[in-house]
Amino acid sequence: MNEKTNEKVRLYVFVGAYGSGKSEVSVHFAHMLKKKDPSAKVMLADLDIVNPYYRSADAKDALEKEGIRVIVPEYANTNVDVPALSGEVYSAFDQDDTVAVFDIGGEDLGARVLGAMLSRFQKIEYRVFMVVNAFRPFTSDAESIRQMAQELAEAARLPIHGFINNSNLLEETTEEELIEGEKVLLEAQELTGIPVVYQTGLDQVLPDNWKEKTPNGIPVLRMDRNVLYTY
Repeated sequence: MNEKTNEKVRLYVFVGAYGSGKSEVSVHFAHMLKKKDPSAKVMLADLDIVNPYYRSADAKDALEKEGIRVIVPEYANTNVDVPALSGEVYSAFDQDDTVAVFDIGGEDLGARVLGAMLSRFQKIEYRVFMVVNAFRPFTSDAESIRQMAQELAEAARLPIHGFINNSNLLEETTEEELIEGEKVLLEAQELTGIPVVYQTGLDQVLPDNWKEKTPNGIPVLRMDRNVLYTY
């Protein structure tokens, strides 16, 4: 079962385990939204208040050139890491003409930030997506993915609406590994009832027949780390 486009969805939230690639996926998802509708007002809010490294803030300049509004922690890209949110973040709930993407870091600790906004979530249409890399130790099989999803949902006090399969080994990823990662995520889908809504893939490693959808019909979120995001 795949996520269906819903024009009323105004907020997409990305959570996941350490090393899942949440920030990279968030950046490309915001890019995809803008590409689909260049006239759309798109906002990306970096809410990784736990980990000072590999934030979506790194892509700020490139995204803003596309017309995407980027909100980052006050101390992003410095050696200071203070758990504080910009008041601008709350504008995502108040601006009816804006589609927002929240990049949440820090596993369950970071997800607790969302719990503080619970009353605001109840007033808008939103989706919470869990980014999963099946080649990481804490999400390497269906059961561990189920456990992680439960922990994140409890911390955020919000349901997980879909999995995004970001199983990869960067440029070393092979077609066989893409197939194996998808297999694990589909097993997690069967176990949890949470659908796999997107399969990610770097342009240079995606098989020709995976450019739009995987053979199982999962939409592909195409990635280009050389353009929008680098480690």
